[in-house]
Amino acid sequence: MAKRIAVVAKDPAPMAGRPWTRHYDEGVPATLTYPDVTLQAFLDDAAESHPDATCTIFFDAKRSYRSISDAAWRFANGLRRLGVKKGDRVAIMLPNTPQFVVAFYGALRAGAVVVPCNPLYTVPEVRHQLQDSGATTIVVLSRLYPVVKAAREGTAIEHVIVTNIKEEMPPVLRLLFTVAKERKDGHRQPFQGDPGAVAFREVLAAPAERIDAGTKPDDIALLQYTGGTTGVSKGAMLSHRALVANTLQCRAWFVDTADARAVAMAVMPFFHVYGLTVVMSLAVQAAAAMVLEPQFELERVLKDAERHKVTTFSGAPRIYNAIINSPLATRHDLRSIGACISGSAPLMVETHRKFVELTGANLVEGYGLTEAAPVTHCNPLYGKGKQKIGTIGVPYVDVECRIVDVETGTRELGVGEPGELVLRGPQLMDGYYNKPEETAQTLRGGWLYTGDIATVDEDGYYAIVDRKKEMIIVSGYNVYPREVEEALATHPAVMDSAAIGVPHPIKGEEVKAFVVRKPGTSATADELIAHSRTQLAPYKVPHEIEFRESLPKSLIGKTLRRQLAEEERKKREGKVAAAS
Repeated sequence: MAKRIAVVAKDPAPMAGRPWTRHYDEGVPATLTYPDVTLQAFLDDAAESHPDATCTIFFDAKRSYRSISDAAWRFANGLRRLGVKKGDRVAIMLPNTPQFVVAFYGALRAGAVVVPCNPLYTVPEVRHQLQDSGATTIVVLSRLYPVVKAAREGTAIEHVIVTNIKEEMPPVLRLLFTVAKERKDGHRQPFQGDPGAVAFREVLAAPAERIDAGTKPDDIALLQYTGGTTGVSKGAMLSHRALVANTLQCRAWFVDTADARAVAMAVMPFFHVYGLTVVMSLAVQAAAAMVLEPQFELERVLKDAERHKVTTFSGAPRIYNAIINSPLATRHDLRSIGACISGSAPLMVETHRKFVELTGANLVEGYGLTEAAPVTHCNPLYGKGKQKIGTIGVPYVDVECRIVDVETGTRELGVGEPGELVLRGPQLMDGYYNKPEETAQTLRGGWLYTGDIATVDEDGYYAIVDRKKEMIIVSGYNVYPREVEEALATHPAVMDSAAIGVPHPIKGEEVKAFVVRKPGTSATADELIAHSRTQLAPYKVPHEIEFRESLPKSLIGKTLRRQLAEEERKKREGKVAAAS
């Protein structure tokens, strides 16, 4: 059996200047030694060490690590046949399916840089990401092929690799899907004959021969798009080294996880860096089974969790909220779940309490950001360390943190003083692709400036108290006001607009827009919302539009979104008070 790429402690003692290490769970080291390998080495190792262990479970169809690894080698060779070279960009626009896992590791093995794309994106959003990244190849679900076909114009895309979601379903379900859903739901899309379009299975016809693309640990593995601090979508350059480090930091946190024994609920999307690292990469490193959910359908998730005895569950607050608020949850035995991490948005205390009561699982809140691959903080997971509900916990292994003043970013603040959270560690991005000015604003002297306002207590536990960025988080997804406003601006009746986040009991927040119409026009809220749906992914579309004669502005003409948010908060509080 091959030696596993494992978590190796460098020094078990608490490190000077990092008091939080005293509160780590027993067995979590204060610092690690990181191997000089690429990210795909985890799959190599899992396939050699545990070839017969289950890798993916998709609609109850299971594939082993040997099977997935062989398919990834075939895909890598298929890409090389198409002309993909080291450093080329390969976009993946797929939900959580075995094809995503195969395409991701196959692209890395071919030496490519992966560009994950959200399957919910509209044509303008996809086009921007393809243009900016310079992607030459994209892997897409057949149902989404029309979007990619329309978005190709003006991009460098030469090859579109198309796969049908039914290809990985068990035979009986595949037949039922073909008869009942394929055409109805738009999965049967003709692409043969279109320039550069090829079936996924044709790419897999290549041999499963090992190739050495010459990739090094410091090479970029991922261009993960994010709005960052400015709201302009840009690609965070995450190296193999950074992603390997964060995967091993996560594995160190899951100290009770045994190789080839864990079963991970893969409901967080792999196109999001949270799902990619904390679910997929961590599972592959541990040779764990992944229960793949192409979308969040509560009843299916609950059934799969019970049927497959899920042991780890990484999700967002909206998922935990949906579970605790549904009578379906009480009909399923979820007691196999041991460790749960909540990320992407703040976890409410009541959500935590009810979920723990329902499942008996250890649910803790963590924190991360795309630029850090992504996890940087988490509460101790197993109750052996101190957990502080309402905080994001303590810094991960080998992560250093400071709270600095917002004005200069240079003066370190004391316990309890709110300021900007800055951090450094082995998992930080190399910068934003082709964005030197934004990179210089975010990475300063080796420190990552997060844009989030936080406090730290005497034990080293951090709490996020505000957002320097005016980002809206809907169901765990980042929505940047500027992109909503730009979408509204394309409507001929809109003169000015501003977008903010307003509270929502399940999603955390939803988008509200304030619009100033051009004189003589009379567009309705419904018309503007319908227009937004043609420009934006569904979760970004405003759910409410308020018309105004003007918007509050600063002396230099900047829209004061915070003032609008404060007015909205007071209005809602007034309604609550009047109702009571």
